[in-house]
Amino acid sequence: MIYVIGHVNPDTDSIASAMGYAWLLKERDGLDVLAARAGSINPQTMWALRRLNLEAPLLLTDASPKFDSVTRRLDTTMPDQPLRDAWMIANRTGGIAPVLNQDSTPFGLVTGRSLFTFLVNLVGTHPRQQEMRISEILDVPCHEAADTKVPVFQASVRIRDVINRILREEGDEFLVVNEHKHYVGVCRQRDLLNPPRMKLVLVDHNERQQAIPSLEEADLLEVLDHHRLGNMSTHLPIRFTVDIVGSTSTLVSERIEDAGLSPPPDLAGMLLAGLISDTLLLTAPTTTARDQKAADRLSRWAFKAPGVLAGETLDSFGRQLLSASAGLGSRPPEEIVSLDMKVYTGGDYTFSISQVEVSDHYELVEHLAAVGKALDDLRVSKGLDFSVLMVTDVVEGSSTLLLSNPPPLLDDLPYPPLADGTRSAKGVVSRKKQLLPVILGLLEL
Repeated sequence: MIYVIGHVNPDTDSIASAMGYAWLLKERDGLDVLAARAGSINPQTMWALRRLNLEAPLLLTDASPKFDSVTRRLDTTMPDQPLRDAWMIANRTGGIAPVLNQDSTPFGLVTGRSLFTFLVNLVGTHPRQQEMRISEILDVPCHEAADTKVPVFQASVRIRDVINRILREEGDEFLVVNEHKHYVGVCRQRDLLNPPRMKLVLVDHNERQQAIPSLEEADLLEVLDHHRLGNMSTHLPIRFTVDIVGSTSTLVSERIEDAGLSPPPDLAGMLLAGLISDTLLLTAPTTTARDQKAADRLSRWAFKAPGVLAGETLDSFGRQLLSASAGLGSRPPEEIVSLDMKVYTGGDYTFSISQVEVSDHYELVEHLAAVGKALDDLRVSKGLDFSVLMVTDVVEGSSTLLLSNPPPLLDDLPYPPLADGTRSAKGVVSRKKQLLPVILGLLEL
């Protein structure tokens, strides 16, 4: 399985491009591909998914192999069943027969080791016991021959977190359960010591700080992005595309067209949402002629009947999408500063820039103290040197900047300070193309 996944704290373009590129790789190349996400869905993206009747991609919080990646769901028997049932199962599974309680929790395992121990205790040195027939032994209940001290691990646990315990265990087989302690399957020590690596395609980012945790434990196959180059490294050559467009959804739509394909209307609508979100309905300074063509292309695919967007226009759909994300009052301050946050390094500093959209700058006045404290808390909890929040007015096309613990170098920011401690960044709406280059320019002098 290959997972196509965007950055942590995903925005609409990150989710849309993952869904669209996963569809293309499956349709064009016949690959076993699944769209994924590395964080929670923000309000704008949730609105788009609901409007289009689409499911959110699978949540992946870590690329480190887990127990479920090496677990096999073997056939099972129950403690009071005759040992012959376990014997039949073991013949088909390579010598293992899981024994489960009535509620599907593990009782133990019947293995070659447990059978030998059982026979030693049953037969011993007594001549009469040594004359028992195999049929009599196989009539004994399974619970008498099961090893009930087999280690049990949860399927979602990272293998690396318990590898020392695994190495200390004498047995080669382990039971795996879900969060409710119900049987999931069995895994072997040799598979745990060499687990399969997750295969990933990254979209809408190429910096390790923004990627799913434990990326180094996965096989990175490709990167498709429209941001600045980061510090990503790989063991083998990969396909790497970083292009100058306003959204990764634009790049995906171009590749779909180049393949002679057209996505279903709902998926085209999701890609259009990603493009609209990143370019602020084609008004952001990052917008290119290719984005304009992509908007036309995706509109042609998305607004056709009988799709759910039939009758909509680029302008009507775009305005609904942008208004779905605007506003501070409906979200807690902690969510406002963290939902769309990206971490960067420049000079000797590690910092974050978050962005939130509003329909009127006056919204910030009421929430400034609470949002400012949340930004301070975020900086401390992440161990950052400083943090910035862009409050972007999508109607006016400007931003207000909140800064937490800014270094003296940022005193030269070309955005005038206001009486409330914020800075006015008129005409600044793009974190990637407008604000970040200015901050890096000051830090790297």
